[in-house]
Amino acid sequence: MKVLFIGGTGNISSSVSRLAVERGIELFLLNRGVRASSIPGAKMIIGDISKPYECAPVLKGHSWDVVVDWIAFNEQDIERDFALFRGNTGQFVFISSASAYQRPAASPFVTESTPLGNPFWQYSRNKIACEMKLNAYYRDEGFPVTILRPSHTYDTVIPVPIGGWTEYTIIDRMKKGKKIIVHGDGSSLWTVTHADDFAKGFVGLLGHQQAIGHAFHITSDEILNWDQIHQAVAAAAGCEPNFVHIPSDFIGTFD
Repeated sequence: MKVLFIGGTGNISSSVSRLAVERGIELFLLNRGVRASSIPGAKMIIGDISKPYECAPVLKGHSWDVVVDWIAFNEQDIERDFALFRGNTGQFVFISSASAYQRPAASPFVTESTPLGNPFWQYSRNKIACEMKLNAYYRDEGFPVTILRPSHTYDTVIPVPIGGWTEYTIIDRMKKGKKIIVHGDGSSLWTVTHADDFAKGFVGLLGHQQAIGHAFHITSDEILNWDQIHQAVAAAAGCEPNFVHIPSDFIGTFD
């Protein structure tokens, strides 16, 4: 199976790329080649997808069983991908986001049939618009779309909302015994997923014809509250956390 990843070396996609190669997939990575990370066994195509007039020549002559765009964030990106890959791929996989689901949530249990709608985050609304455009391409043009909605997924990042992600601040404070902020009272529920676990579900959908026209999310089935998540991060760092709980509404006034 010949697969193209647009991106493929990020927080989530690196794990998927490694597993795809391990499973015997002929994997090509289209990116600018600016990251130091590499995926042994994957073939590199150097190009900037934001400049399709530059990418079209380097993609010429290729046809794909699957194309996955890890870095499409708005309708213009989707229009570009449709123009580049229409009639040239057996499956197009769009990476959406579980943040696209309805907020506030009507139920603590979210499924793929949960309505989409997030008035609080433009990123999520852009992803919803992308999904709508892709579904129209699927209905009207037969474009072979599959939509994936990752939730909070980590590997190279620290999975906390304040002072973490790509910053070391929260780990430094934990190790020094300083207070760290946990939003609310720490009891709200969440799920976090390691990218290696996400990859297992994702690779199984590549080239799967019954996945075309459908949306999926891939998450852990473990339910944790935010105190527990911060405690797990502290345990990994070999220390004990010192929490200070601050109301989420108050924190939000500084965003």
